[in-house]
This record gives sequence, structure tokens and C-alpha cells, in this order.
Amino acid sequence: MTLVAAREREGSIRPHHPLRAEVVRGFGPWAGAAVLVTVAVALGASARQWQGGWAETREHLHTVAGMLGVPLALAAGCWHGGRERRRRTGELMATAARAPLARLLASGLPLMLWVIVGYAVAVLLAWLATWYCATGDSPYVIAPLTDAAVLASAVLAGQVVGRLVAWRLAAPLLALGGYVGIGMLAYGSGTNSYAPLSPGVDGMPDSVPVWWQPLAMAAWAGGLAGAAVLAYAARRRAVALLPLAAAVAAGTLLVQTGEDALWRTGPLARRQVCDTSTTPQICVNARYEGLLPQVRKALSGLTGRLEGVQNLPVRFEDRPGAPARDEAQLPTLTPIGWSVVRGELTDPQRYAWEAGMLLYGRSECDRADPRWDPVDSAVEHYLAPSPEEKYFDDLLAGNGAADRARLNARTAARARLEAMGEDERRAWLSEYFATTDQCDGSGVPTL
Repeated sequence: MTLVAAREREGSIRPHHPLRAEVVRGFGPWAGAAVLVTVAVALGASARQWQGGWAETREHLHTVAGMLGVPLALAAGCWHGGRERRRRTGELMATAARAPLARLLASGLPLMLWVIVGYAVAVLLAWLATWYCATGDSPYVIAPLTDAAVLASAVLAGQVVGRLVAWRLAAPLLALGGYVGIGMLAYGSGTNSYAPLSPGVDGMPDSVPVWWQPLAMAAWAGGLAGAAVLAYAARRRAVALLPLAAAVAAGTLLVQTGEDALWRTGPLARRQVCDTSTTPQICVNARYEGLLPQVRKALSGLTGRLEGVQNLPVRFEDRPGAPARDEAQLPTLTPIGWSVVRGELTDPQRYAWEAGMLLYGRSECDRADPRWDPVDSAVEHYLAPSPEEKYFDDLLAGNGAADRARLNARTAARARLEAMGEDERRAWLSEYFATTDQCDGSGVPTL
């Protein structure tokens, strides 16, 4: 009975799949951890420039994955591919019943899985870091999926190199070569016709790729890796021409289309979200809808002083391109990391001053009439003074007689504007804003 029971118990134990050992032990988990740490450290070093903006997060994730993740995946695949030679088990494995392609995939697929898992965890951490201070928009899922396909292709390509090149320095040199090659492809983005082939090139934050661009990039990278694998290990190596043809077709499509045509302005970047309770109205790009309350608060002093004033632009706008005739440009909220950090305006006073300066167009004049100087200074001081106003006043006071006279004229104009009654000042400001597009001082209102 004991023997029978032992045999029954032995038969009930199902043997583990050969890939299980490759997945749970060995080099794979270490490679995944290396990808995770590399991407996380690179993103953490530039967190100010992407936290709070989903498009900026997408852009930085894609760049780090292409410039650092792909060389690391190549090196990991190369090192893992040469393990049979380092263990001196190559001849023994050659006598196995499995074909070379099956052996290569059994070795490469678990490593590829761990590299993708490491990158996926880094993506989730980046999304969490953006989510708590997001200002609008939503996560971009297609970009990380494309990056994962490129990383998987790099692992398989590295496996082939590791099996072909009997040199311990092959892995680090392959990583270095991959980094240099990707960087050279990406160099001069916008003018380099081969830049679309680089996995490290991304569009501007206000742009999204055309629907087929991720598919073409995955076909370009996967086709090259598949051709290398089949040319090395397939029983009929001619089948490697199929993925190679797919890679050539995808690469040709990317290059011929050109980088500019591969990206289009996103629908959110073209849409405005407005607060119509102020004069002028305040409209921000829909990608930063969450910043509208902060922008309104920062401009509350400026818009409050303009209440009842005529000849003003209808709204502040924040979208690509020049403002319309009845609009004024809102001070830029981008790039993330300057005016906005982690979903917060860094300097509301400066932001309000910049908005006031953009209300009139004499900054576009080649040489404005000096008669405008004290008047413009008085309006600037009343609406939203510069944070450096005192510094520049002291600078003029310490210079020659001409600069001191200029300062005295500015100070007198400021005092006269502030001394006016509400109705008088409102009428004067209406007259002033009727002439803000003039560079000739003949129309300057008296102050």
C-alpha cells in the first residue's frame, strides 16, 4: 500500500514548465530591476519638468526609455545570450532535442518579460507622481506600449549579438553603441530626416502622434529584431526576409512622412477653458484646466483694477499661435518647471506683471517714442508692478542725470495716476488702452 500511495502521489505532482525557472530565477529579475532603477532615477532628476503635466510625463518617459532603456535592454540581452559560452555548456545544449530557435526564445522571452515589467513599474510610478498634482489632460497609454515593444525588440536583438560575439565586453560596448546610434538619429530633430527612426524622439507636449506612428515604430524595431533572430536560429533562414521587409517598409514610411507630419496638435491643445467672470476673460489651454483657479487668483488684482475700463481685449488666451486682434496672450505656463512646478504657480506676482505687460503691444515696436515711457511705467505700477521695480528704480537713481530725470518723470506719473478718482482713472485708462498698439508718442494721453 505504501508503494502504491507513493506512486500515486508522485504521479499527482505535475512537472514545472521549463520557462518557470527562467522567469523566477537567474538574470531576468536583475535586468528588470536595472531598467526600473535607471528609468526612475532619470525621471526623478528631472521631476520638476514633467510632474503635473500628462503630456510632459509622456514625453520624458519616452525619451528616457529610448535613450537609456534601449541601450540597457541591448546590453542585458547580449550578456544573457552569452551565458552558455561562459558556462561552457554550448556543445551540450547543441545536442538537445529542441531547435536553436526554441532555445533562443526560451532564454530570451523571460528576460524580455522582466525588462517590460521593470519599465511598466517605472511608468506606473511616474503616473502616480503626476496624478496627485495633475492640472488636466489624462495619461497617454499608447506611448508606453510602443516603448515596451521597442524594449522587447532590443532584448531579442541583444540575445543574438551575445550568441554571436564571444567577448565579455560585448554587452557594455553594445549598450554604448546603441546609445550613440540612437543619439545620432535623434540629433537635429526637426531638420534630420532620419530622426523619426530614433526611439528617443518625441513630439512637443501639445502634440500627439498620428494614429499609425506607434504601429510603424513597433514594426520598425520589431522587424529588425525578428529578422536578426530568424537569420540566426531559424531552420530556413530565408524567412528572416519577411520581418526585414516589414522593418524596411515601416522605416521608409516614417522617414518619407517626415517628423512634422508624424505629429499633430492635440485636440485639447486647441481648446480653451475660460473664466468669463473677469475683464478681460481668462482662458487657459484645456491641458492645464486645473490651473485656471490659480491663474484667476494671480490675476485678480489686475482684473479688479481694470473693471469698467473700455478698449480692452476680450480675453487672455493660451493656445498655439499669435492671439487674435481682440485677444491678449496669457503668460506662458510651459515648459513645466518654470512658471508651474508640480501643479502650482511658482511666482503669482511675476505672472500678473507679465500678463499686464502683454495687454499692450508696444513691446513689438522697434523703437517706441520716449514720451510713452512714464505713462507706461505708471500703468504698469498701478495694474501689476514688476517684482524688480524697486531694483530698477534704484539703478536709475544711481546713474547719470538723464536716468535720474527719467526716474523722476516715472515717479510723478505714478503718483498722478494713483491720485485720480475712480471714475477719472477709469476714463483715463480707457483712453490709454485705445492707443496701446501705437508706437508714436503723439497720441499719448495726458498724465
